[in-house]
Amino acid sequence: MTDISDAPRVRSSPFDLTGRTALVTGGNQGLGLAFAFGLAEAGAQVAIAGRSAERNEKVVSEAAAAGFAFHAITADITRAADVENMTADAISALGHLDILVNNAGTCYHGESWSVTEQQWDDVFDLNVKALWACSLAVGAHMRERGSGSIINIGSMSGMIVNRPQMQPAYNASKAAVHHLTKSLAAEWGPLGIRVNALAPGYCKTEMAPVDKPEFKRHWIDDTPMLRYAMPEEIAPSVVFLASDAASFITGSVLVADGGYTAW
Repeated sequence: MTDISDAPRVRSSPFDLTGRTALVTGGNQGLGLAFAFGLAEAGAQVAIAGRSAERNEKVVSEAAAAGFAFHAITADITRAADVENMTADAISALGHLDILVNNAGTCYHGESWSVTEQQWDDVFDLNVKALWACSLAVGAHMRERGSGSIINIGSMSGMIVNRPQMQPAYNASKAAVHHLTKSLAAEWGPLGIRVNALAPGYCKTEMAPVDKPEFKRHWIDDTPMLRYAMPEEIAPSVVFLASDAASFITGSVLVADGGYTAW
């Protein structure tokens, strides 16, 4: 008779998300798109939400070509009804939600004197209020299940003042995201819900014109690694925070900035 204690043990990777489900807001472009693919590549079933139905369907087709079945939800998460419908749709399509990536965001460049009330409201409505609404909606579902991981996409801009461009509303909104992350983590920890934030540095996306010569001096030359990031380099950090590899991590802000904030 074989002693089972001598049999080789198969141990799955703590980074493996097979069997997990995830919802990514703003998942049809930029960092959100990279996050959606990163989660899928780690084994998760993924739903993306975005305002543009056309862009959503384009991403679904791209995912299908790569062997992934994304579920697309058209939603404007600055609207309470859309948040409610998005959450219900994602749960219905995926069966439940283990992971929420609050990625959707916006930014305006401009000195404080030029920031309009509408611009300020646009930034805070999406970057903070909508993130709060999505966290509550999905968090209520996670509370019922007794588990979940929420990753809020903050920014190194919540820790520093970017230059040469001024972006006071964005900076303030990301600082709010970081502290809201800590507040929810402290409150929801006993419920089995982990809440963390990721703070990227300069990354090549539609929202960050990292290739413009006028920004090289401060954006690239001041980064210790002397370059910007690609979205695919940031995505693994989301996978980490979503996974069991981060099972004892909550209330943290993980900085992925090429060393920019080390100066």
